[in-house]
Amino acid sequence: MSFNSNDLYTGNEYFKNKPNWDDEYSEWKAQMINQLLHTNNINPEKIIEVGCGAGGILQGLSTRNPSINSLSGFDISPHAIALAKKKETNKIKFFNTDFLFDETDNADVLLVIDVVEHVGDYYGFLDKLKSRSKYFVFHIPLDMSCRNLLKPHTIKQQRDSVGHIHYFTRDTIEWALKDTGYLILDWFYTKPLIDTEQAKTIKGGIKKFLRKISFSLNKNQSARLWGGYSMMILAR
Repeated sequence: MSFNSNDLYTGNEYFKNKPNWDDEYSEWKAQMINQLLHTNNINPEKIIEVGCGAGGILQGLSTRNPSINSLSGFDISPHAIALAKKKETNKIKFFNTDFLFDETDNADVLLVIDVVEHVGDYYGFLDKLKSRSKYFVFHIPLDMSCRNLLKPHTIKQQRDSVGHIHYFTRDTIEWALKDTGYLILDWFYTKPLIDTEQAKTIKGGIKKFLRKISFSLNKNQSARLWGGYSMMILAR
């Protein structure tokens, strides 16, 4: 039997593990995307999100930017779109289909947020997307780190719990985007929950403190050492 990563999302397995499709993190992702666009003076009228999940990111962007006329979300999961449909307005629409096979007009900004790591042929995926928008915003986790190489069970946990099948560093992300014809205009690291939430144990507090000091001294080395960070990228 051949491997098909789509089966995880079109069936019931992912929905059982993530019944709200991680929608609780959509608000801060919308905030980070909004920050990236405004910093670079990009004011889109039409935004499309590939792999929109429960739709919270588009809802957050619409609230922050009334000037956006059209926001469309595409996802292959019927469970995700059923959740997203509850957020539809006259400006926000959601579709249970593969965006790559849709005839929708191109976007001003195409969002690909925590999707690339789930796609089997991510080079082919990136190549097919690049003609569909003027600008692109990617959010991609940096799962590959010194810590994870020393503790490989953490990679297995990512695979089993959230379906990551590719594991990136900053370098491999930048190479993949360059190889498929993208130009990175701006980017920044986003922090994992361990760095932003209140530590629940003494061990967790120590770990959080060490990560904070490491990140303040050298962001790149900290990402390589500890892992858990992601890259929010603006490209064209």
